Amino acid sequence: MASNSAKVASFAPDAPGMSQDPYPVFAELREHDPIHRSDLGYWVVSRHEDVRSVLMDREGFGQGDFVENIRLFYGPEFDVLGQRSYKWLSEVFLMQDPPHHTRVRGLVTGALNARRVRAMEPRIREITDSLIDAMLERGAGEVIADFAYQLPVRVMCDMLGIDAEDPRLPAVMAAIAQSFIVFEARALSEHELATANEQIKVLQDFFEELFAERMREPRDDLATALVQSGGQEDSLSHDELVTVAIGLFGAGFETTAHMIGNALLSFARYPEQWAALVAEPDKLAAGTVDETLRYESSLIATYRTALRETNIRGETIDRGAKVLTLIGAGNRDPRVFDDPNSFDISRDAKKHLSFGGGIHFCAGAELARLEGRIAFEQLARRLPTLKADASNPQWREGFLFRGLSALPVSW
Repeated sequence: MASNSAKVASFAPDAPGMSQDPYPVFAELREHDPIHRSDLGYWVVSRHEDVRSVLMDREGFGQGDFVENIRLFYGPEFDVLGQRSYKWLSEVFLMQDPPHHTRVRGLVTGALNARRVRAMEPRIREITDSLIDAMLERGAGEVIADFAYQLPVRVMCDMLGIDAEDPRLPAVMAAIAQSFIVFEARALSEHELATANEQIKVLQDFFEELFAERMREPRDDLATALVQSGGQEDSLSHDELVTVAIGLFGAGFETTAHMIGNALLSFARYPEQWAALVAEPDKLAAGTVDETLRYESSLIATYRTALRETNIRGETIDRGAKVLTLIGAGNRDPRVFDDPNSFDISRDAKKHLSFGGGIHFCAGAELARLEGRIAFEQLARRLPTLKADASNPQWREGFLFRGLSALPVSW
């Protein structure tokens, strides 16, 4: 049994100060109560070895019963599938276990394959440079909206064959932000849930129209590849296509945007690291991606359900119990990373946990790495004096996903 557990306060993701800096709480749990039982009714795992073990163990841990998972936060009478946003979330393959997860993920990764991603590199460079051109023309500004969000959105539009100038896109981007709040493991307010239900309908309508067009007129793009994925018997249904596309589009731009913003904030706090990247962008850009994902990950925690009784460090985890894996805590475990609370782009940070693990390893990891590497290379080359204002970072609300709502920059 973990020692000193009585001295550690019950973990609460909405505790004061968590959005600004969760790492002191993470460190206390990791060092003094690594298998922690929260008063909120779930286990909290914080050491790298244990987080990785839970994420990799497909036999012992999975997503479990979706409805019961959500009722953990709302109560036993809550009509989960009566909410359009939760109904959509229940059908996202990320939230499912085999066999359905295996089939849909296989079709998605087949369409979003390494060859297609690698072929995007020249186009991603073009998009990146055009965004930097616009920044230079405007002068000092706000990098989250002007660059960090725009890059992955334009890349995903390019891959799906969506016109980047489509007048509906601003509404689609807003709908992602307002509906993806259902990924947060907490009870939403009545207003938040109503808004999420309305906005997921906006997304469903947009992508239903896109796939109807591709069925009539196929193109050489990811939307068509998804339509044509699999054979006649195992191809994605129309509803599955829409669900997958919303997930890819939203997750693709939210997490990559956060990664870019979190890196630029970290560089402002460690200017010698920015100087190193400027001096050798070809050598250090890829390492910047991994170190950012380790040091200030876009995803700092994720839930799993015990599929059978198991034991972690002497604690019995009952079948059906919920387990919160603190990815952000594992990423700063001194047992794995030297001087873990420092940002160092020259370190080997590949053992970070931010892409998850096992059957739920991030399907878009290769694309995120490519986007990040190109973004950091080109920013360092073309804006070598770039500096973010780190005096008062504006972190977004919520716990699982960590990113900035705004970040002023100058050069």
